[in-house]
Amino acid sequence: MPAAAYAGKECVCQFKRGICDQTCVQDMLDTPFYIACLKLRDRVGLVVGGGEIGLEKVEGLLACDGKVVVVAPEVRPEVERYAAEGSLVWERREYRPEDLEGKFLVIACTDDTDTNIRIFEDAEKRAMLANIVDVPPLCNFILPAIVRTGPLAIAISTAGASPALAKRMKDEVQGLFGEEYARLAVLLNEVRGWAKGTLPTYQDRKAFFEGIVGGDPDPIALLREGREQAVRDLIAAARQTAEAQLQRA
Repeated sequence: MPAAAYAGKECVCQFKRGICDQTCVQDMLDTPFYIACLKLRDRVGLVVGGGEIGLEKVEGLLACDGKVVVVAPEVRPEVERYAAEGSLVWERREYRPEDLEGKFLVIACTDDTDTNIRIFEDAEKRAMLANIVDVPPLCNFILPAIVRTGPLAIAISTAGASPALAKRMKDEVQGLFGEEYARLAVLLNEVRGWAKGTLPTYQDRKAFFEGIVGGDPDPIALLREGREQAVRDLIAAARQTAEAQLQRA
């Protein structure tokens, strides 16, 4: 298991306070995190540790088409199977600093405090993205709970205050935004090229898409009824209206 940080436990971060008093993470709730979506396809992510949490992080990277290298003396059977089928590379040994070379990010989930600190410090020297699981002061990015449906991805973060609350919110959000939202995103994407090439300003493009998404009839309601062609007709009508307005201008 990762060397989790919590009050009353022996310190597991770089500040070496003896017994953790959580002073190193008091500013987490006040930290304005810059939310970004990373494109991982063909980028290499390093996971140090192959236990249950390591498996979770591996599968998250693979789901985003990332290339994955796992460094750990032992791993879960699932990780071993991924390695055997060629989905990832497993280095069956302890971590070395050179493991970071050529990597885009590193996620560590070991139970060894000194190793975790060394990984974070080595990554910082290289200006790399680093996340030491459950040790906030050893992270320069955090991993939110993700709701993923087709091209849609909704991130939910409590800045580490309560993973349980983030999970509840994830479950509720999944119920609110189903397949119809993902399908509408795909249909709207089909006309993005036309909009960029035809509508002259950002405001014009914004009005075009917002008119469809927030219009009457509601495209989401139509998709819930299985009426995709009706949504396509809505988009086509909005496109004709926009073109007519341009001709009159």
